[in-house]
Amino acid sequence: MTSPSAVLESGHRELVEAFESFVRRELVPLAAELPETADQVPADLRTYVRKRSAALGFYAGDYPEELGGADMPFTAVVLLHHAAGRSGCVLAPYALAGSDGPSPLLRHGTPEQVERHLVPLVRGEQTRCLALTEPHAGSDAFHLTTTAVRTGDDWVLNGRKTFVSNAEHAGIALVVAATDLGDGAGPTAGATAFVLPMDQPGLRIGQRYEGMSGEPLFELLLDGVTVGPEAVIGGEEGVGAATALAIDSLSRGRLVVAAMCNGIAEHALRIGVEYARDRRAFGRVIGEYQHVQEHLVATRAEVEASKLLTLACARLVDEGTESPENAALAKLTASETAVRAVDRSLQVHGATGWVRGHPLEFLYRYVRMTTIIEGTSEVQKVIIARSMGLN
Repeated sequence: MTSPSAVLESGHRELVEAFESFVRRELVPLAAELPETADQVPADLRTYVRKRSAALGFYAGDYPEELGGADMPFTAVVLLHHAAGRSGCVLAPYALAGSDGPSPLLRHGTPEQVERHLVPLVRGEQTRCLALTEPHAGSDAFHLTTTAVRTGDDWVLNGRKTFVSNAEHAGIALVVAATDLGDGAGPTAGATAFVLPMDQPGLRIGQRYEGMSGEPLFELLLDGVTVGPEAVIGGEEGVGAATALAIDSLSRGRLVVAAMCNGIAEHALRIGVEYARDRRAFGRVIGEYQHVQEHLVATRAEVEASKLLTLACARLVDEGTESPENAALAKLTASETAVRAVDRSLQVHGATGWVRGHPLEFLYRYVRMTTIIEGTSEVQKVIIARSMGLN
């Protein structure tokens, strides 16, 4: 089937091909030097990959040229993330701005926030983390207990965030706090997003959680963190507007995850097909057996459909007609497809794919998080159901 990149004009196709060449030429050799049992990429290597990719115009490529981006359409960004997942290179995701990249600040930040915080992010000089989830507010993210109280011109933040990715490497944190608690019976009546340097007094990293794939998550503890009005994303207009900001950010983030998942699924399928062509059992290559074909053909059909859905949703972003339900459809479909694709390919491999150090063993642990991050599959179904008028 024709690659999704073929629908782009030639300049954008060339961009995707150039990124794939960069991954093969520069990142694959670097990844090969990592220990086979290493699940975590060293901080200095992450930084190098980001800066190198930014210099080549890939990292945060959809941002304006004056900020260090390349003015790419979002469709091209989605295809780059697809290519990163398809490459099978553990370093490729760090070459593109995902959940640790710029996102909400461009669309909602003040000019001063853009200059101070966004430019270093676009250049890959630093990364960010998003502190939204709390111990008792995960999928129901806006039942917040972290508060921001206005005292004169300043704000004082107190609370505890959990399952924050990239906290140990981030230069800044985007923190969502309740600024209007309402009646206490439901979600907070108003929430505000703040941008905080990680060395802000009163802000510290708490407990470390080891994830299945080896990538850790963290607590962020806020104890009397005092900031001025310049920390409110969007300035005074941003007070109480964090819900809309989060929805906007999550929609694009979900499409990025969907694209990466589609690439991972393709990579897993390729590994499975290659193995089925070579592995012999009972006097025949196992790819000739119908039950093996069933695994691989089912994956092929699901992956092709998911790729087209994600690409269609990305086009809507470029047309200015994006919607939360479209992003939810793409993310739900792609993440569930990727989990099944890796599972089926591992099943085709048998014990060979299960042992530590095999690419599928790592992918099996890595891809499982994709049905959870940026909203669980169940949350995506709720969003889709609401768009259908079912609740």
